[in-house]
Parts: sequence; C-alpha cells; structure tokens
Amino acid sequence: MNRLHVLLAMIGLFVLCPRSWAELVVEVTKGQDDAIPIAIVPFNSPTEAAASFDVAQVVSDDLARSGRFKSMARADMIEMPHVGAGISFDDWRRLNNDYIVVGQVQPDSGDRYNIVFELYNVLNRQRLLGYQISANKAGLRLASHQVADMVFQKILGVRGAFATRVAYVSVLGHLPNKSYQLVVADADGMNPRVVMQSNEPLMSPSWSPDGQSLAYVSFEGRLPTVYVQELKSGERRRVSARAGVNQAPAWSPDGKKLALTLSTRDGNLDIYTLDLATQALARITDDPAIDTEPQWSNDGRSLYFTSDRAGGPQIYRVGIQPGDKPRRLTFQNSYNARPRLSPDESQLAFVTQEDGAYRIATMDLRGRGDVQVLTHGHFDVSPSYAPNGAEIIYASRDRGRGVLALVSSDGRVQERLVSSEGEVQEPAWSPF
Repeated sequence: MNRLHVLLAMIGLFVLCPRSWAELVVEVTKGQDDAIPIAIVPFNSPTEAAASFDVAQVVSDDLARSGRFKSMARADMIEMPHVGAGISFDDWRRLNNDYIVVGQVQPDSGDRYNIVFELYNVLNRQRLLGYQISANKAGLRLASHQVADMVFQKILGVRGAFATRVAYVSVLGHLPNKSYQLVVADADGMNPRVVMQSNEPLMSPSWSPDGQSLAYVSFEGRLPTVYVQELKSGERRRVSARAGVNQAPAWSPDGKKLALTLSTRDGNLDIYTLDLATQALARITDDPAIDTEPQWSNDGRSLYFTSDRAGGPQIYRVGIQPGDKPRRLTFQNSYNARPRLSPDESQLAFVTQEDGAYRIATMDLRGRGDVQVLTHGHFDVSPSYAPNGAEIIYASRDRGRGVLALVSSDGRVQERLVSSEGEVQEPAWSPF
C-alpha cells in the first residue's frame, strides 16, 4: 500500500477538493509585448438567422486569447468593409493595424451558410488569403475556429489549434457524495459535453490518434481499471482490469496499442504495452523501482516514462524491443515527472519541483538538453501539448481552486481557464 501511495503522488492524485462542471472561461494573464495588431471587422450577414451568430467575434476572441495578436475593439473601427475593395488601407494603417480580416456570412440552401472571408496586410495592401467555408447553423462556431486557424497560420506560419478540443476531469459535490465527470470541450472552453460520469474517481484521459476515442482510468468497483470510450457513440469497453494497478494509459501512434502501468503480484509497478485487438501484453521495464506515466515517441519505437530508480522521480527513455536499456534524460532538480512529447519531438514537457513548488518545464531534445521552467505556480501539473506544439495546457491552482492553464512553449504567453462553478483537473489536448 505504501508503494501505491507513492505512485498516486507521482501521477498527480493529490488531495482532491470539491469540483464541479461548467463552461471554462479563458483569461489571458500574460501576452506577448509585441502582439500583432489586427482588425476583425464584423462580417456582413444578410439574413437574420446568419446574423444571430457572430463569426467575426469568435475569430477575434480566438486570436486575442492566443496572446500573439491584439484585436482591435469594434468601438474604435471607423468603417465596416465586408470585401477587400471597400478597405481604406491608409485609415486602417493610421489606426495602427498590421492586418485586417473582412468577410460575409452568405445563406446557402436549407440550413447551410457560406463564410467568405479575406485577410489583407494593411501595410502593403496585399491580399494574403481568400477562402470560403460551408457550414450549417450548428457548425458555425467550429467554422469560425477554422477561420481563426487559417489566419493564425498565414501570419505566423504555425498551424492554428482553435478548432481542436480538450478533455478534462471535473468533480461535483462533497464527500461522501462526490460525482466525477469526464468532459470534452472546444479548445476555448465552450460546448462542454460530459462523456462519462461516475461516483468513483476518473483520471488520466488520453486521446486516440484519430481523435475519436478516449482511454481513461476509472475506479468503478474501487479498483483502477482502464477503459476505451468512443466519443460519437458513447460505447466503451474495459481493456485492462488486472489485479493491482492499471494506470496511465497512452495511445501508440498507430492507435493499435496502449502503453500503461501495471503492478505485478508483489506490487511492483512497471511499464507494459497492450495490444488492443489481441489483449497481448509486452513488458517494457523490469526494475524494483516505480516505473509509470509512459509516453510514446512519434515513431512508436520507444517510450518516455517516469521512474524513481535513481532515488527520486526522473524521466527516462527506453526502446520497446526486448533487451533495450532505459536512458536517463533529466538531471536538474530532484523531482521530474509526467513526460509529454511535443508533436515535432523537439521538446519534452514535464513537471519539475523547484523551490518546493511543482511547475511545468520543457527540455530541448534536439540540442544540448537545456531545461526551461515555464510556469511559476505552486501546483502546476499534468502538462499536455496542443497539436501544433505552440501551447501546453496543464492543471494548476488559483486562489485555492483547481483550474486549467495554458503557457506557450516558449513561456511568453500565459492563460488561465477557470470554471465558473467549480474546479477541474487532468487536461488532455486532442490531436488535429
């Protein structure tokens, strides 16, 4: 039991406080000093149904929340062009805008609409982008995020992730009547949907590579069990309910396997891979220490994981072939855990202990292995990269409440996602 307690501390099951579920509100707490000034002019909508949804406001909010753009307030706009031909570039330049987006929401057949938009460089009057996205009324929010993604990529050269989703765990009520929820929401915290609810803890959500399913741990029956749940149908199946610990599932890049932590009969914790089609297990580590929190490399040939084999939690990498030996990666500080790989495998995010606090750090995997501590909270845990690698979402605490927070991979931009009705934890960002 003592070793199990140590494991739970390593994977982030610290003292749980009352939590509830609601939409998340994003607050930029630190933006770039050189944020790019941009004007998102309200889109023309000739029909009342189309006008009831403000596409331009969603685009403006997305770009502003990224911390990399400074969206112009509508009250400061002196004109409202909807096509490039109507833009008075000299006026917009005098208002200190570098870029401008104009557009229309045009009715199509039935319940469908066409979002037609253009992006211009105000300084040289160059048309950088012109595109049309079709959507029904229910899909206008997603389409608006896609517009923001395209603008973000055209200007910054990095694919936007506004149209992706996040999964997280929320808790309702107080002991002894807590209710745990696994929630999936848009990346901006809107449209939350409960995909699983239980009277026992839920933890460690992990997205399948195609974004269609979640693997997670449920303590139904008082024992940790790994489930895989298909999001569209809600169908779920139990994939690991072996005696002892079943923890920390992570999908292989091809979606055919899970890496996870299992305990042997003597209670030792090691990393295994599980073939989802055949239920075949392969043991990856075999050490008296606690080995947990696996994360696949992009090529599926090795795993990053946390181990206390050196006396305290540190991060290692090991190949999945028989006989491969683990290699230690972290040496700075006495506690480094929960490794998460950036999409391009250039960085490794993890939790480090600094000055008695848990914070999010990154390691450069393509250079000298330099470590940068990105956050400055007292309890920053559970990092997860955005699919474009530009941001990291993590769990934190703010004025005694559990919140989610985001930090750019270079540490220059910081945001906080606060639930209006309670606390949240265990975030996982979806793939594209």
